[in-house]
Amino acid sequence: MNRIVIVGASAGGLATAEALRRMGYEGVLTLIGAEEHLPYDRPPLSKQILTGEWKQDRLPLRRPADIDALGLDLRLGTAATGLDQAGQTVALADGTRVPYDAVVIATGVRPRRLPGTEDLAGVHTLRTLENALSFKARLRPGQRLVIVGAGFIGAEAAAVARGLGVEITVLEAAPLPMAQAVGEQAGEFLAQVHRDHGVLLRTGAQVAGILGAQGEVTGVALADGTVLPADDVLVAIGSLPNTEWLDGSGLKVDNGLVCDEFSAAAPGVYGVGDVARWHNPLFGTAMRIEHRTNAAEQGMAVARNLLSPDARRPFAPVPYFWSDQYDMKIQAYGNLRAHDEALVMEHDPAMRRLLVAYRTGDRLVGALAVGLPPKILRAWRALIASRTAWETVVSDAAAA
Repeated sequence: MNRIVIVGASAGGLATAEALRRMGYEGVLTLIGAEEHLPYDRPPLSKQILTGEWKQDRLPLRRPADIDALGLDLRLGTAATGLDQAGQTVALADGTRVPYDAVVIATGVRPRRLPGTEDLAGVHTLRTLENALSFKARLRPGQRLVIVGAGFIGAEAAAVARGLGVEITVLEAAPLPMAQAVGEQAGEFLAQVHRDHGVLLRTGAQVAGILGAQGEVTGVALADGTVLPADDVLVAIGSLPNTEWLDGSGLKVDNGLVCDEFSAAAPGVYGVGDVARWHNPLFGTAMRIEHRTNAAEQGMAVARNLLSPDARRPFAPVPYFWSDQYDMKIQAYGNLRAHDEALVMEHDPAMRRLLVAYRTGDRLVGALAVGLPPKILRAWRALIASRTAWETVVSDAAAA
């Protein structure tokens, strides 16, 4: 194998490239990125960049010298537009075609948008450095910000903006924020924290449209006829995998690039990071995870499988994610979505402490902690990894 192409120059793509070189790959290694920047960290965009704690020069994942040392054929600022499996080439927006012996698809996701807002100033999304800098420039005391969507991006941005004195309304279509991801108990806990900090949280809210005048946003109209005045609107209603460029490639796409337990989508074609929907044998289900840790781990696993095709290993992690909101660090391990039961193990709103265990079938599949030492959650991670029976979790909790 002399030519490996990685499409996507963010955390997952860079992790794959670094792992390949570390494991001894000496062939041509092409890294393609639609953005002009060297690979940079995205989680700080909704936290440290907005607060001003970090300047943008802290975002790059590696120094330019470290990137140079990888000996990459680096193609930045040029998006991939097609993939030809038979001819083993990747087509780029500049008209060139890059040949490959193996290709890694790490093209990530993009934010969902509300229709009709593309040319309206003051309507924001948070995915790129430019998004974050544009949004940050608008955050000032007394500014009226409406955030559509109370997922992790929306909640993190609300926490930061509130700390800067911005007047905030958060709109969530569901009865509770983040309940789909973390369950009702955790959703109620997190909702109360935001309310305690002065955020107006409206659940069950259906957005009818974004209002504007003379090219500037002026408010948000709800389906019940309410109009919320707004100087700015942040749209945080989830994301879409960047797979359109694969149309006609023959690869299966269904809420991401469909991959097997080895992260392979086809012979010589692998998926990494946010765009990949792969079968995780530890949980027996397909997953597509939009978290930084998973992208890096999957990149390393794919590099190993590429270089050891006769000894491939399934990618079967216990997923991890975290979120910083106000003075809280929220951390979770496992597969929390679509759980059958969420059991509160510890709950102290005054101390901002919470521990929830999650069951699917007869197994412990996840744990979420707020305000607890990392070693406690690591112990839960070990229980999840060992497929601990739910009845054991319940009996141990009763005995404690």
